[in-house]
Amino acid sequence: MGVVIGIIGGTFDPPHLGHLLIAEAAGEQLGLQKVLFVPAADPPHKQEVAKTPASHRCRMVELAIADNPRFQLSTVDLDRPGPHYSVDTVRLLRHQFDLPAEACWFIIGGDSLADLPTWHQPNRLIELCRLAVVHRPGYRPNLSALEQHLPGLAARLEFVPAPLVDVSASHIRAAAARQQSIRYQVPEPVRAYIARQGLYQT
Repeated sequence: MGVVIGIIGGTFDPPHLGHLLIAEAAGEQLGLQKVLFVPAADPPHKQEVAKTPASHRCRMVELAIADNPRFQLSTVDLDRPGPHYSVDTVRLLRHQFDLPAEACWFIIGGDSLADLPTWHQPNRLIELCRLAVVHRPGYRPNLSALEQHLPGLAARLEFVPAPLVDVSASHIRAAAARQQSIRYQVPEPVRAYIARQGLYQT
C-alpha cells in the first residue's frame, strides 16, 4: 500500500495540545504518512453559535502543526458550499489523494463513535474509510449495540490509545476572555497569535 492518511476534523477554535496528541498517536500507531487537519466551515444551521472566522482558525492550525512534517492543513470543508458532512469530506479527500478506502483513516473520539448512528450516511462513511477511535475519559462505547445499527462497524475500526489530556477549546476561550494564562494548553505560536490578534476577548 502507498500513502496512508488520517483525517481529523473540528472547529479548531483554537487548536490545542489535545488535538496534536490525538493526531500524533494515530499517526504513530497506524503508520500514517499524513494527518490532515480539516477545519469545519460555518454551517448555516449553526449561525447562532459564535465561531472565530475561518481565516484565524486556519492560521492557528498552520502555526500549531508547522513543526511536524506529518501534519498538514486541508481546507476542503472551507472551499465548498455546505452542508458539510464527514462522508463528503472523506470522499473528496480520497479523490484528491487517489486513495483506496483501506488507506484512509477518519480519526474520532469515543464519544463521537457512540453518536455515529445519528451521523449523515454512517454506513457509507465506514465503506469509504476506516475509523481510528481515540479513547476519551468517561466514554465506553457499546460495540455490540452499535453493530446492530451499523453492521460491520467493528471490522472497520481500530482503537488508538493516546495520552488523555483534559483540555477543551471552550475552556481555553473562556480563560483567554478572562485574560488568564493558556500557556501549555496550546502550542506557543498559537498562544502568541491569540494574544496578538486579541482573539476571544469580550
